[in-house]
Amino acid sequence: MRVLRRHAASRHWLEAILEQELDGVALPAADRALVQELVFGVGRWRATLDWLIAAKTGGRTQKSLLQILLRLGLYQAFWLDRIPDHAIVHESVELARQLGGGPQSGFINAVLRGYLREWAQTRQALDALKEREPHLGWSHPQWLCARWAGRWGPARLQQMLQWNNTPAPVYARANTLRTTPEELAGQFQKEGVAFAVRNFDWSPPGWIFELRSHPPLSSLSSFRRGWFYVQDPSTLLAVTELQASAGETILDLCAAPGGKTTFLAQRMGNRGMIVAEDADSERLGRLRENCDRLGVTCVRLELVRARPAAGLAPSFDRILVDAPCSNTGVLRRRVDLRWRVEALEIERLRAAQLELLSRAAARLNPGGVLVYSTCSLEPEENREVVAQFLEKAPAFSLEKQRELTPVDEGVDGAYVARLRRRQS
Repeated sequence: MRVLRRHAASRHWLEAILEQELDGVALPAADRALVQELVFGVGRWRATLDWLIAAKTGGRTQKSLLQILLRLGLYQAFWLDRIPDHAIVHESVELARQLGGGPQSGFINAVLRGYLREWAQTRQALDALKEREPHLGWSHPQWLCARWAGRWGPARLQQMLQWNNTPAPVYARANTLRTTPEELAGQFQKEGVAFAVRNFDWSPPGWIFELRSHPPLSSLSSFRRGWFYVQDPSTLLAVTELQASAGETILDLCAAPGGKTTFLAQRMGNRGMIVAEDADSERLGRLRENCDRLGVTCVRLELVRARPAAGLAPSFDRILVDAPCSNTGVLRRRVDLRWRVEALEIERLRAAQLELLSRAAARLNPGGVLVYSTCSLEPEENREVVAQFLEKAPAFSLEKQRELTPVDEGVDGAYVARLRRRQS
């Protein structure tokens, strides 16, 4: 409950808030998993849950506490199958009383019992809602559903919405600066980690593990020793396309928290120099922690306190521009993101992305490679930014671009373009 209340005014991701709240709390593994399921589930299905509440309350606005308790109860009733009906009602009513909502406990009891009596009919209504009004049936912003439907059509839209409401798997990249994939696999078996090796055409074979079940990762010896880094496989594509070699000097813009930075160091064998810039000192601190844990020694961290001055002399062999974006390709992984992103933000981001790309290009040596990447699915932030940049930068050419989409590749969404500057 405290987690949900604090989230309303927080600037941090729901996942980080929950991790912070659970840190140091002595809960059995099953109870911890249930807390996570409830928090993330209510976050994902908020619009659908509110549709259910409105149907029983004449659309009247409810107090925040009452709305949250009803969401929790209804989520358990229609999205979980392991909690008995009587427990759903009893615990919801008791929680209301404990949190000062005693006067509303009778109302909560009535709404939940009413829906439990009508469970089958309500389940049919929810299925029909997915077809009739996808934004409500799949709990997504209406503007985003309209945008995707116009681009992809209703069938692919349904696939994307279903994907975003499916809990994301945990992937681990073997850190070959500390170990080998074979040694990591053996250690996972000793630590009670159930895993499967996953191969993708843009990553070295055998380096990616999908963790099916595991103890808390921070408790694992393999984690503390820096044998792996947790990241979605889609994030590796940009580093692969950069094609960096040992001994080169690389600029990594917007580098924190360091998934791409540390993979880049790994691909370079820690030989060369990676200048990792970021404007967020807290996130830059996390990058330093990750470098230390993973044994990355070729990275120099730089805090960007203001917009870099124009006209910096070229000094880098390769540059990675992992641009801030709308993140529409990672809605599955960032549970509350769908309720934060707005349509107008895409155009604002596009202007900022173009400026970032242009300023980065001025720092690239002749003949050098620049990779522009986002985790957005929106053309305005991807191909259109690159096309607009190329119109104004005749010294650059597009060598390759690729978009990873969840429906096609089974990973988070990503866009990557590799550009090259002429020798003279």
